[in-house]
Amino acid sequence: MPKSIFRLGLTAGEILVYTYLMYCEDRKTFQCHPSYATIGEAVNMSNNTVAKHVEGLVRKGLITTERTTVKTRDGRTHNGSLLYTLCPLAPVEQAYFEKQIREASARLNFKAALEKYEKKKGGA
Repeated sequence: MPKSIFRLGLTAGEILVYTYLMYCEDRKTFQCHPSYATIGEAVNMSNNTVAKHVEGLVRKGLITTERTTVKTRDGRTHNGSLLYTLCPLAPVEQAYFEKQIREASARLNFKAALEKYEKKKGGA
């Protein structure tokens, strides 16, 4: 598990799900396809909770998902498990830290503007 995963603002549930996906992934393709139920059993979560954390990981750029289908012996097609692809962490880390810098800069600018306003208001 890369240490940087703990500095990306992930929830505990997202870290658990991501860790399990890393455990399952094919090291050559960076892909795996466990079901929500399989992930949930491994990390002690309901299917809905797993789905919520998967959505969070997708939103944060750590994984992508693709729907898959399965053909039965009698020719019918059913939905399969999602195909998960784990994305490289470097771009995710870079984006996260750039966002942190933008937010800190915005807070600093707001503070400076507020001080300027209060100084002007106090002098009037």
